[in-house]
Amino acid sequence: MRIAISAEANQGLDSPVSQHFGRCPYFILIDLKDQEIEAVTGIENPYYANHTPGQVPAFIHGQKAGVMLTGGMGRRAVAFFEQYGIQPVTGASGT
Repeated sequence: MRIAISAEANQGLDSPVSQHFGRCPYFILIDLKDQEIEAVTGIENPYYANHTPGQVPAFIHGQKAGVMLTGGMGRRAVAFFEQYGIQPVTGASGT
């Protein structure tokens, strides 16, 4: 399973969670197998400066994530993620 986390910095698991998934500068991708972390990868958000509705969920879908963990997102964004079969999880904070 791959989890995408909206992040304010590209510092792996020490990256602070961004409060808005679309306006974060980075995403941290965590690959899990049997509840163990196999890999942690940081990537730039290509839509950080500007995005239209649906672009970021499509990008995360292209990264093969099954979960999107973030501080917050609106109902429309939740619907886009669910359309791709990605579970949106909000309310995250810290690292």
